Order: sequence, then C-alpha cells, then structure tokens
Amino acid sequence: MVDLHEQDRWIPLGTTRAWNWQQGCMLQWIPGTTSQVIWNDREQDRFVSHILDVNTGEKRTIPCPIYALSPNGKEAVSCDFARVADCRPGYGYAGIRDRFYDDMAPAGSGVTRVDLETGAEKLIVSHQQLAQTGEVPANFPTSKHHAYHLLCSPDGKRFILLHRWTQPNGGHLTRLITSAMDGSDLRFIISNGYASHFIWRDATHILSQAKGWLGTEGWGDFLFDDKDDGIVEEIGKGVLDSGGHLSYLRNNEWILNDTYPKGVRRLQTPHLYHIPTNRRIDLGEFPLPAEYKGEWRVDTHPRLSRDERRVCIDSAHSGQGRQLHLIDIDGVV
Repeated sequence: MVDLHEQDRWIPLGTTRAWNWQQGCMLQWIPGTTSQVIWNDREQDRFVSHILDVNTGEKRTIPCPIYALSPNGKEAVSCDFARVADCRPGYGYAGIRDRFYDDMAPAGSGVTRVDLETGAEKLIVSHQQLAQTGEVPANFPTSKHHAYHLLCSPDGKRFILLHRWTQPNGGHLTRLITSAMDGSDLRFIISNGYASHFIWRDATHILSQAKGWLGTEGWGDFLFDDKDDGIVEEIGKGVLDSGGHLSYLRNNEWILNDTYPKGVRRLQTPHLYHIPTNRRIDLGEFPLPAEYKGEWRVDTHPRLSRDERRVCIDSAHSGQGRQLHLIDIDGVV
C-alpha cells in the first residue's frame, strides 16, 4: 500500500504465491469497508485468499481464491485459476496443475460463488454447461473451454463472465455471458465469438468491445442491454479506441480507456471520452519497450481513484521496469 500523504510511503501488507502478470493477485478493497483488503495466495496444494484490515492488522484466510467482489462486500465470484493458467497464460496461477487438464469441458470446474464470511465455495456454472449451452461457434472436439474475466453488476444481482474456447490455429473465441449470482438465468449478450473488454454502465447495460455488430466488420465499442444479443448502439466510433480497458465516470457521461501499443514507438495512450460531445482527451503517450510482449506485456490498465480525481496506470516507459503512475484529471472532466 502507498500512502500519498506521507511522500508515497511504501507499506507492505503481505506476500503471495498466486499471481500473474496481467491481474496480479486480485488485490482489492472490500466494498462497504474503509480498511479491509483481500488478495489471493497459494498454500501447499490449494489457492486461498487473505482478508486484512490495514488499520488493525487483523487477518484471516478463507480456503479458496476470489475474482470479483459483490458490491455488498459479503460474497464474490471466482474461477478455476489452474484451468485459466492452462488455457490462457498470463491470467491464471502457476504451481497447481489443472485437475481436468485432459478434459475439454469439465463438469467439475467453472465459475464458483464464494461466501467471504464463512469461506464456503459452490460451483454455479460449469465449463461443461458453458460448452453445451446456446450457440458455440467453431466448437471443435479439441476446443478447451474456460471461464474468467468476471465482474459483478452495480446492484450485485448479476455478474459477467467471458466464456473462451481454444481453436486449432492456437487462437480462441469468446462469448460474453451474464448470470444471476446463483448461476441461473444465463444470458448470451455477445454470442458470435467476438467479445473483449467490458464494463457495466449500470445494472442493465454493458459496454463491450465486440466485432460484427450493426453492419460493421471490425471491432468497436458497443452498448448492450443485459439480454440475449441485446445490441443498442455503437459508442464513440472512430474516436474512442476499440481495444482498451473501459471504465465509466462522472455519472456515466465520461469513459476512461487506453490503447494497446501503436506505431514504431509502441505508444500506449490512456484517454478520456466525453459521450455527449463525442470528444476525446488523451492523458499522455507512454512508449512500451519492445521486450514487453505477450504474457509479459505491460498494459496501462487505467483505473480511477474513488473520488474520480486521479487515474492510476501501469507503465514501463521510465526504464525502471513496471511502475505505477498517477495522472491528475481534476479539472479535465
């Protein structure tokens, strides 16, 4: 933890053996608290999560990892991190072998629901169920299925998951699906196999990067209703980047986004987009050294402070490896 009021004083909270290059150990504040954080770890042959009060030092461990927390701060949804490591390096955790390595769509793993108070974990959507439900284009006998990129809705009633399955050429296809918190009422929001980064706008709408909607052939940022193929409109065509990491701010009038490396200098550009005026404001250009590629790449992953006055990004542009940088947007939006 970094104390911005004490000259960026570094405050160690703990250690972890469950992390990856793209999403770390899922360290995050617990909603509804002012001083509790949670992160994933590995203890012997299982993944766990630690809950720590950063003020008192009180700590407890629950016997399963977490991915996304509900706004109520009492429950979470999670995935099989060993499975994800097998199917999508850079997002799962090393050290524990996928129990179902030889099973293309196992019934015994998938998305789980976790009680943060008791530590109880329940499988609610299996990989087998995903592989057999709805339209799954180009689903070959050799396609290996996994689910991750989970995010609870603002009202805590539903969550998003990305269902991905491998292709013979080494790539993968992706469906964006929503579910009730108990795993019921699956809705196939993007079913054509081309979904990417997303964010809830509100409890009934999702902004996602997708391909092949509203007569377009390429990728774009599209708003969807939370229903099967619930396309509404394209947002920021030709202005808002169609490949970055999305967040809403300021009563959903603005979108925070970034870009993948572009051009000879591999510039990454975090930017703000004003929806009512179709205006984009770039927050800087950060060159990514050529050695940061693939699983080891450094996306800027822009995220907002709670008061929406600062943006924190990851970047390796300073020549000091991966570092965190703060951008002041107060007065910009």
